[in-house]
Amino acid sequence: MRSRHGRARLLTVTAAAALLIGCVSGPAASEPGPSPGAGAAGEGGERVLVFSKTAGFRHDSIPAGVAAVRELGAEGGFAVDATEDAAAFTAKNLRRYDAVVWLSTTGDVLDTAQQRAFEGYIRGGGAYVGVHAAADTEYDWPFYAGLAGAYFQSHPAIQRAKVHAEDHAHPATSHLGTGAWERTDEWYNYRSNPRARARVLASLDESSYAGGTMSGDHPIAWCQSDYQGGRSFYTGGGHTKESYAEPAFRRHLLGGLRWAVGAVQADCRPEKGYTSVFDGTAASLSGWKQAGPGSFALDENHGTLTTVGGMGMLWYERRQLGAYSLKLDWRMRGDDNSGIFVGFPASDDPWSAVNNGYEIQIDATDVPEKTTGSVYGFKSADLKKRDRALNPPSSPSSPGSPGSPGSPGSPGEWNTYEIRVEGERLRVYLNGVKINDFTNTDPARSLRQGHIGIQNHGDADEVSFRNIRVKELPAARPGAGH
Repeated sequence: MRSRHGRARLLTVTAAAALLIGCVSGPAASEPGPSPGAGAAGEGGERVLVFSKTAGFRHDSIPAGVAAVRELGAEGGFAVDATEDAAAFTAKNLRRYDAVVWLSTTGDVLDTAQQRAFEGYIRGGGAYVGVHAAADTEYDWPFYAGLAGAYFQSHPAIQRAKVHAEDHAHPATSHLGTGAWERTDEWYNYRSNPRARARVLASLDESSYAGGTMSGDHPIAWCQSDYQGGRSFYTGGGHTKESYAEPAFRRHLLGGLRWAVGAVQADCRPEKGYTSVFDGTAASLSGWKQAGPGSFALDENHGTLTTVGGMGMLWYERRQLGAYSLKLDWRMRGDDNSGIFVGFPASDDPWSAVNNGYEIQIDATDVPEKTTGSVYGFKSADLKKRDRALNPPSSPSSPGSPGSPGSPGSPGEWNTYEIRVEGERLRVYLNGVKINDFTNTDPARSLRQGHIGIQNHGDADEVSFRNIRVKELPAARPGAGH
C-alpha cells in the first residue's frame, strides 16, 4: 500500500466483491561436446546438455525429444547440446552446463567415475531435468534415486488420461488452469510416492484411465529446489513422438527447463497439510468479504482473482487465524501495487487493517520498507535475497512470441509467498526463500489472532492472485515472540 495520495482520509464504502465470471526431429549427437548445429549460449549464458543414452528399452521418441528441446532452447534463450556418450560426464565438461536433461534414458548408463562427476555437479549447484524413462534408469545408484524422486515400476497401455495441476505458480504448470489437462501418453506407475520429499506439480486422475496402481495419489511431475545443493525437475510425460509436438506439453517442458537453468524461480519445497481458502471457484469465495471500494474479478478458467479499482481489501471473514502458514500465488504486469494483510480485526473499513495489522507488500519500485517483500512501513526485505528469488513483472517491450513468457503485454511470471506467523513473529518466504523476519513489538498490534486479506489498490494497479491456502501451526508459548 502506498500513501493516500494526499487524501486526508479514505471514505468507508461497503461493497460486495464483484465476481466477473467471467518441429523437426533427428538423432542425438554422439560426441560429448557440443553437437553439430548447437546454438550459442543464451542471453544469460545458459546452456543445457541433453543426455539420451539407453542400456535397455529405447524409445523411438528420443529424436523428437532432442529436436523439441533444441527448439525450446531457441524460444527460451538457452543453448542446447546433445549426446549419448557417457564420456561427457566429467567434472570439467559438466561445469559448462546449467542443466542436464536425462531424456528417456534407460538402464545403467554411467560408470562409477561418471556417477561421481555428476554427483559433484549437482552438489555444486547444477540442475537435473528427468523426462519419462529417466525414472527407468540407474536403479543401483542411491544418489540418483533421490534426485529423480521415484523409480518406474510398471505402465499400462498408451491411453488418454486426465492430469491435474497441483502447483499453479511453477512455470511448468502455471498455464494449465483449474480444469483437467487431458492428453495421451504412457502413464508410469512408480515404486514410491515422491510427495514427502518433492513438490508435486501435477498428478494423474486414476479414475480417468485404466491401469493406475498408486491408490489415487499419483504424482506425474514434481520438482526439488535443493537436492544436496542442486535442482531437480521430473515429468512422466514424453513417451510418444506426438508429445513433443503438443503445445501444452512443450510449454510444460519449457517451464521445467527454464526453472532448472534459473531463468525463473518457484517454490519447490514439499507441501502438505494446507487447506484451500480460495481454489479459483466462485464457491470458494463464500467466506470472503469486500471492504472498501473496488472489487476483484474472478476468472474460473484460470482460477485467478484480479484487482479492480479500489482502494479496498478482500478479506477472509470466516475465521481468525493464530499460528499459521499462509501461501498464495501472485503476479503483476508492471509497476503495480498490492499487498497481503495479516493480523487485523474484522471490519468493513480497509484502513482498520492498515492501522491494526501488517501488510506484506507487492510493489516493484517503492522504497525498501515499502516494496515487494517488506512488512510495509516497518521492515524491508533482505533485498539481495529478494531480488534473487523474485520473478519480476514483464516489460511491455520485452521480446518474445505471443503468449510466451516475456511477450509484449505478457502479465509476467507467478510468484509464491509463504507468510508464516507464530506468536508475534512474522516470516516471509518468496518462492521458497526466506526474505524477511519481523517481530511485532507494538503493544497496540498483535499477530497472535486476526484475519487475512488481499488488497485492491486502485485503478492504475493490476495484480492477480490464486491458490490461497492455509496450514495451522502449533501455537507459540504465551509471552514468546518466536
